[in-house]
Amino acid sequence: MVNAFSGLKAYLDSQVLGQADLTEGILLALLANGHLLVEGPPGLAKTRAVNALAQGVEGQFHRIQFTPDLLPADLTGTDIYRPETGQFEFQSGPLFHHIILADEINRAPAKVQSALLEAMAEKQVTVGRKTYPLPELFLVMATQNPLEQEGTYPLPEAQLDRFLLHLKVDYPDAATELAILQLTRNEALSGSQTQVAAISQADIFAARKAILQIHLADSLQHYIVALIMATRDAKAYSDTLASWIGYGASPRATIALERCARAKAWLQGRDFVTPDDIQAVFHNVLRHRLILTYAAEAEGISSDDVLDEILRLVPTA
Repeated sequence: MVNAFSGLKAYLDSQVLGQADLTEGILLALLANGHLLVEGPPGLAKTRAVNALAQGVEGQFHRIQFTPDLLPADLTGTDIYRPETGQFEFQSGPLFHHIILADEINRAPAKVQSALLEAMAEKQVTVGRKTYPLPELFLVMATQNPLEQEGTYPLPEAQLDRFLLHLKVDYPDAATELAILQLTRNEALSGSQTQVAAISQADIFAARKAILQIHLADSLQHYIVALIMATRDAKAYSDTLASWIGYGASPRATIALERCARAKAWLQGRDFVTPDDIQAVFHNVLRHRLILTYAAEAEGISSDDVLDEILRLVPTA
């Protein structure tokens, strides 16, 4: 089963060049049953990446372009009156697909963002007096553009906490840029993209169960908790660290860190988790869950800087 997902990872890497962290993050979110927020400038294949994932798994894909005039019903669906029957009939919205791309989520107002994030958390939507369950396989990849802030609605910290991972993507190097030119030219000549055998939903659910059963030593569970506690009680480790953190991570971060570390170990073909697995996913799991102080922002300290310091100060198991 691992081989199938390794093949999917190789396919994603062949379609999205120079973004290994993004392709791995998408797979981790899929295997850990979470959602991810991707931040980066336009043109870095964020849409292409989730589209490639949709080609590699059994399920329906839908892209939603978030705009200031979007309404919650544009996501969830609405009741439509049928004159022929004299009754209202529910017409489902795009959220009733398996893989959702919420493009530029910070361009939509708070009501629309809340409708999406409620669906992510509860895996259901409520329209009128009725609640409708979403598909069991339900993955949301939301993107936001850090370059343009005018006319945007930043996600509140409490809503950001609903995302399993927050990935940052950046421009590729020159060699990768040349490879991208060759890839797009070959696709234009052939008129199609490379295809891959789709992984069934049953295999995805089986993989999720297998991941939960791999060995995680008690000492590593304590290490995970210690890392999270360091964001809440930073003074126990360093006065400087404490001056940087306004609010630490919630228990959702503890769960996310454990799940992602397990998924990473499983993807690498191991039946046990190592400290390296935890540290490898630490930044992507915690980056969006910290609220820094004004002093940290004045010093130019980023969330990644704070997380680097936590990894340095908290001893491994």
